[in-house]
Amino acid sequence: MTKNKFFLMLPALMVGIALTSCKPENPNNGITVDPDPEKVNLPEWYWTGGKLGTTYFNSTQNCFEQSTPAVDKMGKGGDFTLGDQIAERPFNTNAMGTRSGLGPVYVRASCQHCHPNYSHGMSVPEGTYNARDISNGTLLVVINPATQGYVTWLAGMPQLFGVAPFKAPLNPDMITVEWKVATDEHGNKFADGETYELRYPEVKMPKEAVYVYNQGYRDPEGLLESEGYEVLLENTIGIYGTGLLDAISDEDIIAQYDKEAADGLMKNGLNPAFYKGGFQTSGYYKNDPQWGPKRFTYALTRGPLQDAAGANAIWNITNVTRSDRKYHYLDLNGTIYATYASKDKTVQDGFEAFIAKVDPDKKHPEWWSDDKEANVYNYLTSKDLPVEMTDAEFTQFMVWHRGLAVPAARNVTDSAVLRGKELFTQLGCDYCHRPSWTTKEDIVRDPNTDMNLTGEDLPRYPNQKIWPYTDMVQHKLHMANDIRTGWCRTTPLWARGLHRKATGDAYEARMHDTRARNVIEAIMWHGYSTESDAYYPTQQFYNLPKEDRDAVVAFINAI
Repeated sequence: MTKNKFFLMLPALMVGIALTSCKPENPNNGITVDPDPEKVNLPEWYWTGGKLGTTYFNSTQNCFEQSTPAVDKMGKGGDFTLGDQIAERPFNTNAMGTRSGLGPVYVRASCQHCHPNYSHGMSVPEGTYNARDISNGTLLVVINPATQGYVTWLAGMPQLFGVAPFKAPLNPDMITVEWKVATDEHGNKFADGETYELRYPEVKMPKEAVYVYNQGYRDPEGLLESEGYEVLLENTIGIYGTGLLDAISDEDIIAQYDKEAADGLMKNGLNPAFYKGGFQTSGYYKNDPQWGPKRFTYALTRGPLQDAAGANAIWNITNVTRSDRKYHYLDLNGTIYATYASKDKTVQDGFEAFIAKVDPDKKHPEWWSDDKEANVYNYLTSKDLPVEMTDAEFTQFMVWHRGLAVPAARNVTDSAVLRGKELFTQLGCDYCHRPSWTTKEDIVRDPNTDMNLTGEDLPRYPNQKIWPYTDMVQHKLHMANDIRTGWCRTTPLWARGLHRKATGDAYEARMHDTRARNVIEAIMWHGYSTESDAYYPTQQFYNLPKEDRDAVVAFINAI
């Protein structure tokens, strides 16, 4: 193969790749566990999170729950533990007391509900969408299929529960998931006879599941009344290692965009929202443009970490207010739910008893007038709600969030793993799943200026070589029933092979909607369409003998 031909075949193999769990037996492949891991002769890619971000020799059920060495070096162990409690334990619907403030409507009651043992969400079974299951971290995405934008009458992450007298904006018990099977050009079969399945979810949501529809709302576009909306699934990501991704410098991420633009290897180019004749800042959220390249969520909507997915979710998933967000997360429009809930007689009749607990001293007269409808509306749309999470608690939460370690690589001397590592590069998988980055100063930046969290408050990871296996850029795979917009951030591969060990999931639950149950399914989804950025490397993988395919799987499991 000529050099030019090889590089033409480099487009990413594994943009959202699913990984299988490591073997529970002999997780260290016979390596003697030394009390000081630095004394053991290990390759540098063993240290997935660098010396400051790796938890060593841990492939147990709590492998994603450990603090980084940086947390201990900074003396932040106590804050990490308290932050861990904030993340793990459910919030309560009471207005006062420990962990109070859940609601008035909410998506889930805790981080643990969506991130079992801090992994990504577990696979979604066929049938009724069960939002009450603590392992169901796959959220609903309701969009206008013509624009790929979120509908305005629900939130981007629709709330599924309500605190009396309020009612859930969306009834999850009326939503069903059906798994369909797609067939690729190979008939879902390798040349040697081994078969695989390419399944994908279809979600059905009747308009009657939408609260405001039942209250008389009809959207101007007619999507709600005609059921012309589309419902997709989007799984949560693992929380571990996000502090290390935050430590990558803006300059290095922008350089990666420049490199990929210059190489011109992606069939779909780069997302013009982020790169159009050069890197450009872009964002839906008010703080975004001033903070450089996005790092977090599939859609790259969030960054830096202090304003990213977790910092946002501890507020909008639970609707627990804090000093920088003294308002409720309701719908994209901002007033539709409030308008129709305020007209609901059941809500009106129960509101006084509810608000008496929230505002016992009647500091907000606009919630206590003789106009019941106005009282409800004013409360739901208020920008000056009582603070339920203190700044100290949020800081502890962020110490935990930025301080979660990445488990070290496993089986790093195994011959099959080493063969798989070699093939991973030869196939071109490492183009988008870039193996390593080296952090620089790791300057902590906080858009929430009321709190102004700094490097003295949070664990930091300067000058660390880390191995997340992502280029931090979006690509397209053109899968059946694809992710919203088709653009998806290259998923970091580090430690994803431990998902089943951590959660007890029956499947690997990989890719953005848990469609891939194992590594093979995930890889082959990357080549489902000839328009995929990963089509050519996937075809090379398809043509490998089974022994080599298994070696690639073993390597992906190991990292």
